[in-house]
Amino acid sequence: MTRPRRALLASVLFLVGAAALGCGARRAAEAPVAAATDSERELPGGVVVGREGRYGGHAWLGIPYARPPLGALRWRAPQPAPAWEGTRPALASGSPCVQLASALGGASGADEGEPTGNEDCLFADVYAPRFAPDEVPRGEARLPVMVWIHGGGNTIGEAGFYDGSKLASAHRVVVVAVNYRLGPLGWLRHPALAAPDASDAERSGNFGTLDLVQALRWVRENAPAFGGDPNRVTIFGESAGGTNVVTLLLAPAARGLFHRAIVQSGGTTAYDLVEAEARREQGGHAWSSREAIASLLVKAGLAPDREAAHRKAEAMAPEELGAWLRARPASELLLAYDERFGGMLEMPRVFRDGAVLPADDFAIALRRPGARAPVPVVLGTNRDEVKLFMALDPERVRRFLFLRFVRDRESYERDAAYGSRGWKASGADELAAAMAEAGGPPAYLYRFDWDELPTILGMDTAQLLGAAHGFEIPFVFGHFELGRLGRGLFRESNRPGREALSGQMMSYWAAFAYDGDPGRGRGGELPSWPAWSEPGAPGGRFLVLDTAEGGGLRVSTEVENTAAIAREILADESYASAEERCAALGRLASRGHAFGPEQYAGVDACRDIPIARR
Repeated sequence: MTRPRRALLASVLFLVGAAALGCGARRAAEAPVAAATDSERELPGGVVVGREGRYGGHAWLGIPYARPPLGALRWRAPQPAPAWEGTRPALASGSPCVQLASALGGASGADEGEPTGNEDCLFADVYAPRFAPDEVPRGEARLPVMVWIHGGGNTIGEAGFYDGSKLASAHRVVVVAVNYRLGPLGWLRHPALAAPDASDAERSGNFGTLDLVQALRWVRENAPAFGGDPNRVTIFGESAGGTNVVTLLLAPAARGLFHRAIVQSGGTTAYDLVEAEARREQGGHAWSSREAIASLLVKAGLAPDREAAHRKAEAMAPEELGAWLRARPASELLLAYDERFGGMLEMPRVFRDGAVLPADDFAIALRRPGARAPVPVVLGTNRDEVKLFMALDPERVRRFLFLRFVRDRESYERDAAYGSRGWKASGADELAAAMAEAGGPPAYLYRFDWDELPTILGMDTAQLLGAAHGFEIPFVFGHFELGRLGRGLFRESNRPGREALSGQMMSYWAAFAYDGDPGRGRGGELPSWPAWSEPGAPGGRFLVLDTAEGGGLRVSTEVENTAAIAREILADESYASAEERCAALGRLASRGHAFGPEQYAGVDACRDIPIARR
């Protein structure tokens, strides 16, 4: 969407909601930025000079952490970035990775849904407190490093959408935000893509995961130049970024590259190899690699229909098909997928391959002693996660111009509660229980409850959105200046409470980065955040994050369990029919749960619910 159109539609609810998912407006054409002469740093690959951070400190933007994955390097494991001569200006974020333009990312000037970005996209943005070159912390004085992994369904998003300067400056940490390959360039598994010398990791199809591992290797080597401690690295991410944090906890190649992990509204959704590769009638995902290639052949005019395209692909030698795929423009690869949601592609991504990641369900793998990195973990979700998505459903919400109104408040709140509780179960409580069963460092859980949203021309955004998916991110990064897209949500009326809560959350996150325990925050003045469980005691404790008006910071013990939620749905007489109950169970299952027949007992029609995972 062009900038003038986005300005006109800034108050459209989807864009207002999407603004809360990031901490910087989509990249705009900026006036030339002067380099900060005291920001010159010597990295292993060469000298860089940065700029003043927007909220203090220094920022070094667009530093390559890997060689551009172009040409023959498409669908190969990332390689270390080459060194450069002279001083490299690091004044602007690098190109976003290839994706469909959306409110969350993409080059400026692109219409929403239009292919954008570049395959040369493996860049890191670094934020640190301001130090003169001879004052950069060294040795034991080095600062913790926090590596941010953006969300966007692993098909959209970019590091340049976020600004870590406030968090870095306020709490003396080094913040690094990274791009990684997305969509079919980040997650695609097919025999034709494997070169003769391909490693098992490359054959996995988990190229986006491999990028993140390479980014952590780069952080280990480069953090000291910015005053960062390579032995105190925290990875943190939201939504798909949170799921990617879970994958790094389980990836053997990432062991030792980080020392704490924060999963914000993440989960364990991943796909087995049949889902990743096979045709639909053979158990594959509707947009498995074979289905995507068939679509690509049809759209290229090389086959009249899907069946003919499958026959053609199967008749081609793997080398021939692989060469043809590598020659396709990235835009063609994106447009081969016909199912899209807000720019996100409906496709399998993150594969349980048995090499890069475990072959079994991640929630099961986490129960095995030693299966995950032995690091402390923060897990959390937002109280009204699913309302952001429900607000886009015309069957639930009536639209008038740019306003939206809930059609049936009772069913809206009911289904939002079930869905959001299900997210808490799968993205926090059940993960914590699995980790506790396996033993190892503790987990600390939270629920974000802030919902002090305004009413806009009769549109009650507190009811419509509440503490929706992604709304905690501005609080973590410590600023709410999201341009026109954020002004509908963040008003002067809610400023005192949200700024106070943001300061508290930043303090907890930074304390965790320093010590592996959020404790009482960096200053030691906040309520104590206890571990989810203690040895020999049942788990379930978590910290509610809210303003004083909403009840304040407080410990709660409301444990959620997917099977119990499913039983509640089956017994809920507010549903008008068994079909409605089945639909509710299907939405619960879409979080990636493998339900057994016992959870559908009494509703025969639910036994064949298709699991359409997003």
